[in-house]
Amino acid sequence: MRLRITTPLAAVIDQDEVGIVAAEDASGSFAIQPRHADFLTCLTVSVVRWIDRDGGQHFCAVRGGVMSVTGGRQVAIATREAIAGDDLAALDQDILARFRENQEAERAEVFGNTQMQLNAIRQMVRHLRPGGGGREFGL
Repeated sequence: MRLRITTPLAAVIDQDEVGIVAAEDASGSFAIQPRHADFLTCLTVSVVRWIDRDGGQHFCAVRGGVMSVTGGRQVAIATREAIAGDDLAALDQDILARFRENQEAERAEVFGNTQMQLNAIRQMVRHLRPGGGGREFGL
């Protein structure tokens, strides 16, 4: 199989003759072997693992993303951020912790932006109501 892991800025991994690819989505860990049926899933923040034709094991931390299997021979992962490395412990401990922190910060930012947008809409509705003040409606 061919494994390709890409970010918006680079192809982090592009390797032929991969035997097994293991990843994690919301339902848990799973593995892809050659001739797997076409497949599409959303990955969680996790470490993708694969074994090359010589039996060597490799790792890449991904910040979520989308994984697809095409034709039983092409495994593609598109992610916001990916860091390859041979030290599973370091990837698992340091990099995944940073990815999770970034993900939480983004969620908080999205929540804050949504709150501001809702407040702006409330203000517009208040001024569009008959009477212009909107106070009689409790807005």
